[in-house]
This record gives sequence, C-alpha cells and structure tokens, in this order.
Amino acid sequence: MSTRSDLLTTAELLLRTKGYAAFSYADLADEIGIKKASIHHHFPTKEGLGIAVIESYLFRFSKNLESINEESHDVVGRLKAFAELFVDSSDNGMLPLCGALAAELSALPESLKELTKKFFEIHLSWLESNLAIGQSQKVIKADLNPKEVSRAILSLLEGSSFVSWALSDKTVDQSGFNLILQNIIVS
Repeated sequence: MSTRSDLLTTAELLLRTKGYAAFSYADLADEIGIKKASIHHHFPTKEGLGIAVIESYLFRFSKNLESINEESHDVVGRLKAFAELFVDSSDNGMLPLCGALAAELSALPESLKELTKKFFEIHLSWLESNLAIGQSQKVIKADLNPKEVSRAILSLLEGSSFVSWALSDKTVDQSGFNLILQNIIVS
C-alpha cells in the first residue's frame, strides 16, 4: 500500500473507533510510523483528510449497495444483506462511519456535515427504493410507507450498532431488524 492509502485506511479506523474530534495527526503518525509532516504533505488539513476518507468510503459503500442489488433479486435478501453491513462493522470493532460522524455532527466542519447528510441520504434512498420494489413484487406490504420504514430500519441498525458498541458486544443484535422484517413482509 502507498502512504496515502495507509493514511486513508488508518484515518477511517480512527474515525470509526475514536471519532473525528478525538484523533490527531500525531495519533495517525504513531499508528502508521511516519512523521506528522508526511501526513501534512498528503493532507494539509484534517478536514481535507476527513473529506478524502468519507468520499473513499462512500464510493466503496455505493459499490456494495450496487453489488447487493446485482447479486440478489430477492428484496428480503437485499434488506438482510444491508443489515449485515452493520454486523460486519461491529465484528471488526468499529462503528458505522455515518453513525460515528453523526454522533459528532456539532464538532464537524461544514463540509463533513454535508457529506454525513449525503451518506444518510444514500442509505435511505437505497432502502426506500428496495422497499418500493418489494411492494411492486407484492413481497412487502402495500400499505406501508417506504420512506417511514426506511427511516425505521436505518435508525434501528444505527442505534443497535451504538448499543452493541457501548456494551462491548461482539456483534450487533439483529432482533429489532428481524422484528421489523417480520412485520413488513407479506405472509
């Protein structure tokens, strides 16, 4: 890996485990084993580094959502795969990036606030689209509002991640997600 790639990977890890406000270039330099000046060469500001981390993550995340859609025509399977993204974060000892950023929204520069909002909008749009597809396929109950259910699912998965984080659970409890799923699927 290149120094820039190492910086992005390590900065993402620090964002998802310590938070934006709690990590410094000194932390990053210690983790990678380089001087702070080398970090400043690649990312003159912490805000610039944050933007690069989020944009890189958003690219990968969007590709993951595309893969989920391509690999499964089953809407319920897609929703379960989406929920697994939160389990994967927890299994790797990290908070979901969007949740970690949202928790510190008041401390973030405006550019990162905008990217955080965009991040949540991507989640909600994907969920809403798939729920609407499920309704058209008569797999998801027709009388549900996809926008409301999307928010409920995302809120539950983000919240479950934080509860698991606080309790040092090894994985995110999926019982709430499973309960929502049971109540939105046509039987």
